[in-house]
Amino acid sequence: MRAGKVAYAALLPALLAGCSMTPAYHPPSVAVPDAFKEVKGWAAATPMDGAARGTWWKGFNDPVLDDLEDRAEKASPTLAAALARYDQAQAVVKGERASLVPEIDASGSFARTRVSADRPLSNGSAQTYNNAIVGGGLSYEVDLWGRIRASVSAARAEAQASDEDVVSARLSLQTSVADAYARLRGLDAEAELLRQTVAAFERAYDLTRTRHDGGIASGIDVSRALTVLGNARAQIAAVASQRAATEHEIAALVGAVASDFSIAPRAQPLLPLALATGVPSELLQRRPDIAAAERRMAAANSRIGVARAAFFPTVTLGLSGGFQTTDGSLLIAPNTFWGLGPIAAALAVFDGGRRAAKVRLTRAQYTEQAEKYRQTVLMAFRQTEDALAAGRLLGQQVVDQKTAADAAVRSSTLALASYRDGGADYLEVVTAQTQALDAQRALLNVETQQMRASVALVNALGGAY
Repeated sequence: MRAGKVAYAALLPALLAGCSMTPAYHPPSVAVPDAFKEVKGWAAATPMDGAARGTWWKGFNDPVLDDLEDRAEKASPTLAAALARYDQAQAVVKGERASLVPEIDASGSFARTRVSADRPLSNGSAQTYNNAIVGGGLSYEVDLWGRIRASVSAARAEAQASDEDVVSARLSLQTSVADAYARLRGLDAEAELLRQTVAAFERAYDLTRTRHDGGIASGIDVSRALTVLGNARAQIAAVASQRAATEHEIAALVGAVASDFSIAPRAQPLLPLALATGVPSELLQRRPDIAAAERRMAAANSRIGVARAAFFPTVTLGLSGGFQTTDGSLLIAPNTFWGLGPIAAALAVFDGGRRAAKVRLTRAQYTEQAEKYRQTVLMAFRQTEDALAAGRLLGQQVVDQKTAADAAVRSSTLALASYRDGGADYLEVVTAQTQALDAQRALLNVETQQMRASVALVNALGGAY
């Protein structure tokens, strides 16, 4: 018997200090390699030394892109919505945290009442009196089992996840603008190539028609020259259509109305960013989506504590007091009243398994968030390796494609010169011209892909310095 009293005496301070039903939080470990697979044999430079982490796009040295990124930061509805969700999460934290302190309310009332002469226990006469009351009350839930603290912890973790969502939305917006801009400038370069090609094809067509009028060339040669010229002109319109759609895409990204938005065409070299990748372990710290997934996993773990605390009684304390009078001054000592209590405890004895089901639900939700975290990490490594591989292989592809394009242009020039001298059929000229145009357009396409791959690598790495 004495041992039982000692045990209860030892347990009482722990109860008063508060217990926690939240399981110990241990994020799942993910195997991280020592180096990225696709980095081998590829030396990356760091051209943005000293630049802020958030302005990685300045490595392109393009004032137009800088302006677009600035406009997107200020006016993008997507980013504004993410910020609004973060504000909502912060408000939820404040609401949950309010339960940690007592709730105090105040009230006041005044009534003038007449009671009848025939009321029970009366002296046979009617009476009229005033009743003025000014008072307040306090109520407080004692967080013995950590339910409130677990709720606050879950809300705080959700807010932190929402904060990381803002970072992720900002990075996604920045890379989307840069990617669309790379495609736009690629189309500008392609349009300029087509304009130059049309001019060259027009000269070739004029030559062929002159030769035909002189009886040297056949009508078939003229038709072939007109065919390649018409195809090139048609491709200019097709590229213009793609450019218009890309320009409208950028307008939506920067929060502008497409009808009032335009970017002046400009053919310029398409150069990728040179980025430092770091080591794989840094990826877990730099990716905002990984951080958000980890915080949501922590929030799910805290909700298990909330569900488990429901198996224990809820203890509340009450306190009330104030002034009351039927006549005379109200705020004087004789007119005070107060009450301590109720001190109440409530516990559901039978709920048909509802609380047990809630615990199972929260545990399953935690498992789901843990697997989402692991999937996010795996996806991050996949995206990084994809971007690294694309950057490395596209670099070699640019070299090879440039060799092919230069050779095709020389073949076209030689074929036309040979035709002019009467040493070649015009079919050879048409074939060489078509191959040259295809090779040059392919080179521009690969250069655009290389530029886009560097932007994708920024997104995969969670930003760049």
